[in-house]
Amino acid sequence: MHAGLLSVVVIAAGLIPAPSILISENVKPIEAKEAYGGARQLLRNSAFRHVIIISALVLGSHAMHDAFAVIRWNVAGISPTTVSLLWSEAVVAEVVVFLLIGPLTIRRFGPQVAAILAIIAGVVRWTVMSQTTELYALALVQPLHGCTFALLHLACMHVISVSVSPLLAATAQSIYAFGSATASAVLTFLAGTLYGQLGASLFLVMALICALAIPFTFSLPSVHRNSTEYPA
Repeated sequence: MHAGLLSVVVIAAGLIPAPSILISENVKPIEAKEAYGGARQLLRNSAFRHVIIISALVLGSHAMHDAFAVIRWNVAGISPTTVSLLWSEAVVAEVVVFLLIGPLTIRRFGPQVAAILAIIAGVVRWTVMSQTTELYALALVQPLHGCTFALLHLACMHVISVSVSPLLAATAQSIYAFGSATASAVLTFLAGTLYGQLGASLFLVMALICALAIPFTFSLPSVHRNSTEYPA
């Protein structure tokens, strides 16, 4: 099934129209040397730099959940079928936020508020999971994945779209993906090392890591905007 779905992705990708900025005769291909300069330029952009930090902290805070949540739930006597339903609940919430709630939230309140909501959702989610394995509590907080992942991702993408030149968009998204993936890898390794000592209390550490992202939201755009100006 997975291979089949990936095959469909290959077909669908070919149907995506190329952005006009990439096929314009006025745009020259970016040389490798210039690309490195572009990366430096991006990292001098405070909004972009803070997006990288926020995404690394919030998406990285999922490490404990992704690595040990199912193990903890199984030890607590939750059946594999119920575990699958809990996981599916999070995925459904993610899809709903990506398609409906997320875009509406950003249009109405802006990416700054969206990012703050995602961070608060993460703090609540990890705090509850540190305290209980009661099924009703888990069922209530699992949908917060729609905020901790999907809403945050949409907010970060919006900030990148309005603060980064289209010529550096691919480089910006590469740095964004690299930062969150690296944070997740490091925190997964640390979680594996500390889980035996701290147990479920490690979720509180993840809640704290998530909360550390709040100050970095202050430089994000406070309103939704469609801008053609890209600050340095």
